[in-house]
Amino acid sequence: MLQFDVVTLFPKMFDAVTEAGVTGRANERRLYQFLPWNPRDFSNNAHRTVDDRPYGGGPGMVMMAEPLDRAVYAARQRQISAGVRKPKMVYLSPQGRRLTHEIVMSLAAEQGIVLLAGRYEGVDERVIARQIADGGDEISIGDYVLSGGELAAMVLMDSVIRQLPGVLGDAESAQQDSFVNGLLDCPHYTRPEVYEGMAVPPVLMSGNHADIARWRLKQALGRTQQRRPDLLAARGVSTEERKLLDEYMIEN
Repeated sequence: MLQFDVVTLFPKMFDAVTEAGVTGRANERRLYQFLPWNPRDFSNNAHRTVDDRPYGGGPGMVMMAEPLDRAVYAARQRQISAGVRKPKMVYLSPQGRRLTHEIVMSLAAEQGIVLLAGRYEGVDERVIARQIADGGDEISIGDYVLSGGELAAMVLMDSVIRQLPGVLGDAESAQQDSFVNGLLDCPHYTRPEVYEGMAVPPVLMSGNHADIARWRLKQALGRTQQRRPDLLAARGVSTEERKLLDEYMIEN
């Protein structure tokens, strides 16, 4: 069972992951384990202080090294006591590498992950040096800034949990998602057959699985070319896929 320990000032925010939807049901079924750690519980003063002004001046506050270091250490030790050989440390940061499907799959293969959700202007760099340097990672969910790392940590948790065995009702669901094969997903339709004058593409009603698979691949190739050409350039296309892509461009 994958272990998630999260160092956060706002543990209740994670109820959105652990109590709702697919990830909530997976938690009920004990397909993963979640435990939050509040740095305020590791502060060394009565005010439970976890932040201070930055050296060198400037706006905002910085999360202090000692409470974070202690909280991360406690989380690591908890996982080790639960049988995790080497917990994977991840700091959610705008300076981190961009989260991708490949990173998600590598994290889903871990025994345990310790997530550090920062706040304010960031965390004392010495915590990163001590806790991330040895096999850890800094991960960003996009080129923008959030109020804190909690939302980013929840995004990462959701993307990883849905890859765990038994989480999704249909084992093929995760295999048909966007990015799994380097492409965006194809369009999807359900009842009614005609809505506001717009009909479901006839091929999807044909029952011919080979034709349906071909249509879906063509749509995925075309969408990726139009919306994320960088993905297609990095992935490359086969001779057959090039034919499908040319068809798509002519049709659209």
